[in-house]
Amino acid sequence: MNFNRYSTLLEAERKLKTRGFVHSFLLMDSGQMKSIETDKTYQAEEMRIVEYHRFEGNSNPSDLSVIYAIYCKDGNKGTIVSTYGPYADMKLSVFMDKVKIIDPQNHNNGGR
Repeated sequence: MNFNRYSTLLEAERKLKTRGFVHSFLLMDSGQMKSIETDKTYQAEEMRIVEYHRFEGNSNPSDLSVIYAIYCKDGNKGTIVSTYGPYADMKLSVFMDKVKIIDPQNHNNGGR
């Protein structure tokens, strides 16, 4: 898996979109992840992490963010952006801990 192939979070978002990761996902109070574009919801078991990239802020190194490139079992692909470290969203961290990381070469078959 390739880590930190991008210089900035904005660059990562743009490049991942050109690679088909067009959905943006948001964790709901129900504990499910939701595609903002389609309102479809997913359990952690229905998602796979294809890659992720971590960033520190240029002016403030405590500005810590991560972008996950996600493949869903129904074929949808998108991203999740979050903070990490001391400011991390614990509910999102718990959810993401349940999502399996796969080899990007195998994301078209769900990582099997």
